[in-house]
Amino acid sequence: MQQRATMIEDVEWRVSPGLIDYATALAKMEARAAAIAAGEARELVWLLEHPPVYTAGTSADPSELVDPRFPVVPAGRGGRYTYHGPGQRVGYLMLDLNRRGRDVRCFVHALEGWLIAALAELGIAAFRAPGRIGIWTRDRAGAEAKIGAIGIRVRRWVTLHGFSVNLAPDLSHFGGIVPCGLADYPVTSAAALGSPQEFATFDAALALTADAFLQSLTCVGENEA
Repeated sequence: MQQRATMIEDVEWRVSPGLIDYATALAKMEARAAAIAAGEARELVWLLEHPPVYTAGTSADPSELVDPRFPVVPAGRGGRYTYHGPGQRVGYLMLDLNRRGRDVRCFVHALEGWLIAALAELGIAAFRAPGRIGIWTRDRAGAEAKIGAIGIRVRRWVTLHGFSVNLAPDLSHFGGIVPCGLADYPVTSAAALGSPQEFATFDAALALTADAFLQSLTCVGENEA
């Protein structure tokens, strides 16, 4: 698997081309997180794309798996069912909160802010929605719609999993599940909004706003992971 790696601060920034099998990616992510916790590897931001798959978080409700037309894989992260597939940018973050601040809520808030800032670079006005984790915007009809999902796990204060942002996936694929357990809200994408949908464009927006994200991980709390 060929990869391009650059650095933002002392964090490895990796972009993998092609479609990466979900189970394979999960194993690599867990191994890297364990190495980070042991002080044997650098932190990593890994950007990739998966073939169609439904992933089940720790709170997944079987009744929300409406049509398992794609493989269903337990993810080990928080949250419920979500979909990954071609046209969606997935980002896995293996960051050491021992050195960046042991506050999971701060981390999630900062991650939301990073994605909102990156989407703004594409001309998409995204926002947080109280009580609904993830990244939201308004579709062309003016309704609130989800454009990005967040699901994380923290082990030995090293983060795993991360985010997915819909650039140009087949939105009908979300119909096999109740995305994140939110039946009353549609999903949308950059393509559906008429905004830039190229991976390189969005990746550049993420890189442009990454320093602010990393610098915002300064909250220090007493939350247990």
